[in-house]
Amino acid sequence: MQELTREDLYSLERYAELRSDFRNRVMAHKRDRRLALGEHVVLYFEDRLTMQYQIQEMLRAERIFEAAGIQEELDAYNPLIPRGRDWRATMMIEYADVEERRRELSRLIGIEDRVWMRVAGFEPVYAIADEDLERDTAEKTSAVHFVRFDLSAGMAAAAKAGAALAAGVDHERYTETVDPIPEAVRRSLVNDLD
Repeated sequence: MQELTREDLYSLERYAELRSDFRNRVMAHKRDRRLALGEHVVLYFEDRLTMQYQIQEMLRAERIFEAAGIQEELDAYNPLIPRGRDWRATMMIEYADVEERRRELSRLIGIEDRVWMRVAGFEPVYAIADEDLERDTAEKTSAVHFVRFDLSAGMAAAAKAGAALAAGVDHERYTETVDPIPEAVRRSLVNDLD
C-alpha cells in the first residue's frame, strides 16, 4: 500500500462536509479489522483507510492546516500502513477496572513480543513491536503497542490463495489462541497483501 500524502487528505472545510459519511464508512471497514485475543488483548489492524481517518481526525481536532503540521501527522501515521507483505496493528491491552489494569500491566511486561500470526502450513510470525519508541518500563508495559507481522513471500501467497490464518499470545501470564481467525478478518487482511 502506498503511503498517504497531503494530496490524499481533505481540507478541514471539505472534511467537515464529508465527516459523517466518511466516519460511517471507516467504522464499517474497521469491524472486519478487529481481532480479540482473549478477553483483554485486541489487535486493530491498520491500513491506508484507517490511517487516513486517524490523520483527518487529528487535523480536525487540532485545527491543523499548515503544511508543516500536516506533514508531521503524515510522518507519525504512515508507518502504520502495511507495505504489501506485512500486517500492522495497534495492540490494546484492555481492562475496564483501573486497579486491575495497573496490576495486569505490571504482570504483562514483554507481552507485545509474544503476539503472533500464523498462515496455515507455516511457523508463527511474532510481532515486531514499538519500532517508534519503547513503550514499557521495568515496572509495567503500556496498554497500547504498535506491532508489525512480516510475512515471507510463501506465506503471503498461501494467505492470498485461501490458507487459514491463526493468531495468539504466548506470554507466561497471558496465553490465547484464535484458530482460525474469523473469515471476514482473514479476507480483510489478505487485501493488505500485494
